[in-house]
Amino acid sequence: MPSFLLKGQVVDLHQEKIYPAEVEVKNGRIGMIKQIDTSQLTTNLQDTGYSYILPGFVDSHVHIESSMLLPSEFARLAVVHGTVATISDPHEIANVCGMQGVEFMIENGKTVPFKFYFGAPSCVPATLFETAGAVLDSGDVETLLKKKEIKYLSEMMNFPGVLTGDKEVMKKIKAALKLNKPVDGHAPGLRGEEAKKYIEAGITTDHECFTRDEALDKLRYGMKILIREGSAAKNFEALISLLNDYPDHIMFCSDDKHPDSLVDGHINQLCKRAVAKGIDVFKVLKAGCVNPVKHYNLDVGLLKEGDAADFIVVNDLISFDVKQTYINGELVAENKSSRLKHQTSVPINNFSSSKKNSSDFEIKLSSQHSPLTTHPLSLKLQRAQPLTIHVIEALNGQLITNKLSVQAKIEDNKIVSDPDRDVLKIVVVNRYINAPVAKAFIKNFGLKQGAIASSVAHDSHNIVAVGVDDESLCQAVNMIIEHRGGISCVKENLEMMITLPVAGLMSTEDGYKVAAQYSLIDKAAKEAGCTLSSPFMTLSFMALLVIPHLKLSDKGLFDADSFHFF
Repeated sequence: MPSFLLKGQVVDLHQEKIYPAEVEVKNGRIGMIKQIDTSQLTTNLQDTGYSYILPGFVDSHVHIESSMLLPSEFARLAVVHGTVATISDPHEIANVCGMQGVEFMIENGKTVPFKFYFGAPSCVPATLFETAGAVLDSGDVETLLKKKEIKYLSEMMNFPGVLTGDKEVMKKIKAALKLNKPVDGHAPGLRGEEAKKYIEAGITTDHECFTRDEALDKLRYGMKILIREGSAAKNFEALISLLNDYPDHIMFCSDDKHPDSLVDGHINQLCKRAVAKGIDVFKVLKAGCVNPVKHYNLDVGLLKEGDAADFIVVNDLISFDVKQTYINGELVAENKSSRLKHQTSVPINNFSSSKKNSSDFEIKLSSQHSPLTTHPLSLKLQRAQPLTIHVIEALNGQLITNKLSVQAKIEDNKIVSDPDRDVLKIVVVNRYINAPVAKAFIKNFGLKQGAIASSVAHDSHNIVAVGVDDESLCQAVNMIIEHRGGISCVKENLEMMITLPVAGLMSTEDGYKVAAQYSLIDKAAKEAGCTLSSPFMTLSFMALLVIPHLKLSDKGLFDADSFHFF
């Protein structure tokens, strides 16, 4: 391991002091931090070129799979922004490939000098109202928790199961607590006595708060709040003021971050934004560096003598532009360039769906009750009055959706997309077995032509697609089926696709190449009319049944408030 001396302005987060010092790195650890006598300097510190040395950033909750990159590639991009570690929940690949998927993530993460800390997925499948590729019961979860690489029980999304004392749910929580490993939460909108009961079960964090009042409620009951700013869900603005009063109980996370966004920045961006709002820099860096390490008991250095030499060098404490990143004393990034090498990997997958016909996507009127309509159908009714249907309303920058009732557009005795009113067909295709296509309607995607589709569809990762007509939907879906995973966009005479051969979730390609490809397909979706800031990320959450209020699984339209199908 390298040994060297580094001079700079040390940002001491323990004493909340900044002072010029010489940092000795020896055998991958901090050997000594010796303060420099400033009286010996003939000019001020800025003029000497002394940059700031501080602990590396930690993402306190992220699904690596959502970057569409392998852990090794995620690390290549993240270290450029000063990230040295992540609290990584592998439940995306676990829902597809089970235990094998978790093992795959752990082993791939070991191929690079980056500190991945994985959790044991608590909800595989996320609900019983969808088809997943695997099941992890309490015995499987306990087996994972006993591994040294597994640091915590991943987000407990089944908060109704916690509140009702479901036996399997409680066994998983008990196993984690017995091993002194934290339990992560996931309880969007939970307030009052129900939130208190959920927390008292042993659940310590939540990254799903989308209002300040909800987060305050949970903080008062002793929970730690993760401020999330990802590619789809953005809660920073709503929650960041809490850092002023609760600096020991706040962390930063991305949750889900697409590759182009990761190229632009990571936790360093949140620190920059927080400081710009006038929040004390020591409180900001507690959230970005210290609190995750302490909460999850990580072997990540915090710039103390004897610590692992995990630290970064930045130009200033305003922009947080990262000059260098060190992990265990190894220089892994310098001047916006990663020193980590691309790693090859053999894909694993679970994909068994056959190609579809455009007729599979039709919604024909019938004399039977339809789950899409707000009242029973009858031929007499069709002639007598307009037909009203349930519609999912997607919200830009949020995972929650609204429920709408909208007049249907009917052509040739079929309910069809209505691009003029931005009411488009959404479908979910089972990727594990051949089954009927689930169909509904959605608003706010804005497409005027074509369709977009993805095999990244939280949490079971069936194929989800939105389009203006059945032919385009069929084309976009079949491209994904042909390649056994990916994201696709079709419009006019254009077909675009990023193949994701690892579980239909991740590429084996260079991360920067994937980011460039993603930027192009994102642009194509927007040129087709999509008005969302992150079309594919938003699309991926439209089948996530544990987020209110209305979603679509491969089994049908689902009310996430009452937890039943229409």
